Order: sequence, then structure tokens, then C-alpha cells
Amino acid sequence: MLIPLAAAVTETCGGKAAALGALLRAGLPVPDGVVVPFTTTAEDLEGALDELGDSPVAVRSSATGEDTAQTSAAGQYESFLGVRGAGEIAKAVHACRASLFSPRAVAYRADRPSADPAMAVIIQRHVDAEVSGVMFTTAASNGATEIEASWGLGPSVVEGRITPDAYRVAGDGTITRSVADKQTRLDRRGARLITSEVPAPARAQPTLDDPTAAQLAALGGQAAAVLGGPQDIEWALSDGHLWLLQARPITAALPSRPSDAVPAAALTGTPGSHGTATGTARIVRGPGDFTRVRPGDILICPFTDPAWTPLLRIVAGVVTETGGVLSHAAIVAREQAIPAVLGVPNATNRLHDGAIITLDGAMGTVTRW
Repeated sequence: MLIPLAAAVTETCGGKAAALGALLRAGLPVPDGVVVPFTTTAEDLEGALDELGDSPVAVRSSATGEDTAQTSAAGQYESFLGVRGAGEIAKAVHACRASLFSPRAVAYRADRPSADPAMAVIIQRHVDAEVSGVMFTTAASNGATEIEASWGLGPSVVEGRITPDAYRVAGDGTITRSVADKQTRLDRRGARLITSEVPAPARAQPTLDDPTAAQLAALGGQAAAVLGGPQDIEWALSDGHLWLLQARPITAALPSRPSDAVPAAALTGTPGSHGTATGTARIVRGPGDFTRVRPGDILICPFTDPAWTPLLRIVAGVVTETGGVLSHAAIVAREQAIPAVLGVPNATNRLHDGAIITLDGAMGTVTRW
């Protein structure tokens, strides 16, 4: 049995689906869809998926303990974009459910005891985004909304594979921006997702104009009001229309903007998670390097794929070459209470494996000793 997304509730469909259902009922722009609830079996899916037709869909996890005020489980479970046809949708649903017991998900839950985990799955209309990203709404009526954006589909931003444009929409409507060098983008081509280079003129072009950033912040404020608190929202812009794709409570506050001068000798990036740490730099360029990481090391990497989550349980801090403060790696670092500095260009070559470094996650600095 499939449940309409607009009718989803936490008890049968998980927190992620329930939040989207609440936003749909409030009239906010959420792509419609259905939910495979916790209790639906593989036999129950047969035939039901045939009714969805051949339009591309997004297949997303909605697990117990996911997207709650205490635990985001950001990036821990599988999601799939641009899936077409009943057979492929069924495979994606099964893969979402299987990811409930993946090593990274089990490691994430290890410090967060809960009831027996269960997985519902959202099947939602796919949005071919020209621009997408993440925003953090504010708890204060006069506070700021933080937005990160890049070209193409959202995984580039949420997985930290690029350094996104950053926008700050203040409570008085003032907008400030920092435009990044966005070198790649992810798009759907038929049944495949393709990463391609962004043409040189567009790399340093802002992804959002001020009116669109303001409209996005207003939608975020409405979503926060519906859901009862500040939200971490994934969004997309397609054919001039803004869509809200996911919404979860913010589990840990962003670092305050640094007010002190940055030491001249320090490498600098985006402040990602509060705190300082001094330790051994450990260069990790891929899973083959995982076994070299020891407790107390400071992880230096191109970006942190969700599969790297177990490392964040043992390291003293993390430095990435790409990514923004709203990426999954930064969210998990804040939940783990370890400092993080993101978007330090060429960090894996500028820092030496085994060197002693100090990381300041609030200042966004890495100092070599």
C-alpha cells in the first residue's frame, strides 16, 4: 500500500515524509508523491508501482530517527534521483531500505540509542534543477537565513563536492553574498546523472539574484512556521519556480561569524563547526586511506562522502577542500562536536601527512606548526 505524501505522518512514514506532508497541506511548493510506509512488504509493492507511470522520480529515505530535532542522520541513508519505471523504482526502494543497516548508518546510530530502526521510503516527482542548494532558517523574527547554492542538482552541495555560493538574507531584507568558483555540476541525462564541467564564464556567476534569494528566505520562514522551528531545507529552482525538497530541524547551531583577524600564516576556509583541536594531520583521499586514520587525528580530505561518517566519530577535527557550512559533513561534524573548516583550496597538498596542525572551526583557520 502506498500513502499519498500529503497524508504522511511520522508514526507510519517517518519524520522526513511527515514534514513534507505538512508542508504540502500548508500549500507550500513541495513536489508531490507517495510514501512506502514502514509496514509495506515487497509483495505489496507489486502492481502499486505500475500506477506511478514513467515520469522520473526521486526516491528518498524516511527512517525512524531521521530528520528529528536531536538527530539529522544527514546523508546516512540512500537517496536516488531521476529514477524511471516500476522496476527501477522498486530497486531504489529496496536499496533505501537496505541502507538502514549500512556501516555508516550503524556507526551514526551507535552514539544515538533508539528504538528498533525502520525505513519508510518517499517516491516524489523529480525536479530537474537549474540551481539547487540548502538553507538554514532562523529562530528569530529579525534573524538571518543562510543559503548555499550551485548549478544543477542538489547532491553537489549537500555532499560537499563543490564550494557553493553563500547568501545571507538578514531580517531587514539586506542580502550579502559570497560567490564561489563552481567548477562542476550534476544533471540528469535520461536515466543517468552526469557530472560535467561548468563553462568558465558561469563558474564565478552568481546562481541567484537578490529577489530570488529573498523569495527563498520567505519560503523558508513559512516552512519553519508550519513545522514549529528553524529548519534545514533542501531546495531547487527549475523554470523560474522554487521547490522545497526536504526539511529537517536544525540539530546544531552554525559557528558565529569570526570577528578577530585571521593569523597571516594560517590556511583559511569556511568556518564549519565550533571548537579548536590540535593533532596529527591525516591526508585521506579515498576509502583506501581509511585504515590509516587514528583516534585524535585531524582528517584532511577533498570532501567527505557520507560513507566517511565513521571517521568523524574518531577524529579530532576535519578539513575539506570543497563544501559549505550547510553540507552533510558540516552538519555531522557539529552533531559530533568536532571542529570543521571547509573549502580550503588544495588542502591535501598544502598540508603534510603527519604534521601537527591546529584547527579553529569558528575562525575557519588551519595553522601549521
